[in-house]
Amino acid sequence: MKFFRLMHDGVPRLGMADDTLVAGRLFEEGLNVFDVLERPWTVPSGDAVDLGSELLPPFDVTSIRDFITFEQHTVGALRSVAADKGVPPAWFDAPAFYFTNPHAAIGHNGVVPVAPGSQQFDCELEVAAVIGKDGFNLSVEEAEEHIAGYMILNDWSARDLQRAEMTVGLGPAKGKDTATSLGPLFVTKDELVDVVSDGFLKLAMSVAINGEVLAADSLANMAWSFPELVAYASRGTWVRRGDILGSGTSGGGCLAEFWGWQGSLTPPALVPGDVVSLTVERLGTLTNVVGEAPPVQPVPGARRRGYTPPTPFEP
Repeated sequence: MKFFRLMHDGVPRLGMADDTLVAGRLFEEGLNVFDVLERPWTVPSGDAVDLGSELLPPFDVTSIRDFITFEQHTVGALRSVAADKGVPPAWFDAPAFYFTNPHAAIGHNGVVPVAPGSQQFDCELEVAAVIGKDGFNLSVEEAEEHIAGYMILNDWSARDLQRAEMTVGLGPAKGKDTATSLGPLFVTKDELVDVVSDGFLKLAMSVAINGEVLAADSLANMAWSFPELVAYASRGTWVRRGDILGSGTSGGGCLAEFWGWQGSLTPPALVPGDVVSLTVERLGTLTNVVGEAPPVQPVPGARRRGYTPPTPFEP
């Protein structure tokens, strides 16, 4: 099944896309993706619609964990911070991720504002796995059963803000949480069984800016499979229905990687009016327009309080 969601007569409505990926039919009002997955005999009976308009994310996201699993991207992105920086040994030991903002999810053809104060706004070509049922401390084999399907993810990034804030040893934070684009479709995993090889999805993927292809890669070049990411994410904790796990950026899938290798902002950072399209085989094309940044609302710098080294407590 291939799900989409849009505003119809002022109400969010779920629909099912046909095999063209550009049209579909609506379900009855009030249904969500997980309702239909639990009742697969449910069929869309509402209006036929064209998917060329603005869409919502396919469902309300509960959390977003975004990984970094493509070695080529990792090298290039780290070089954009320091030219001599290589991949740290810890990267190979376990799949690293961060949490980003589920309240900033934007759908297909939506406007994505530049992060306030950023002059180095960037896109990132990714695919996200969707958790369909809750799980705790899962094995890799168990984790596969908790994946409901996949969709395209664009992890919008303010590289200048990200670079500065991560020198503190935390983050990313404001460098990332302005927007995450999702869609245009949520495709259930049964639609992709023929492209699974050794646990990896063999899907071609590419990113284009203003109609010009920046780079292309294969989703099969991930260093860990999606079940492995889910197992790691659930280690000692829960993954819940509606959580999504991003693959991390594909090789060449963002501007920062080019900046890292070339030592300059070439190609240039995104600006308002730019159109970014991410295409993944069988999942469709996710397109967004870059919009103007909201104003920077000032926050004062830290109050310096002074400090002394701690001494052991003596009651």
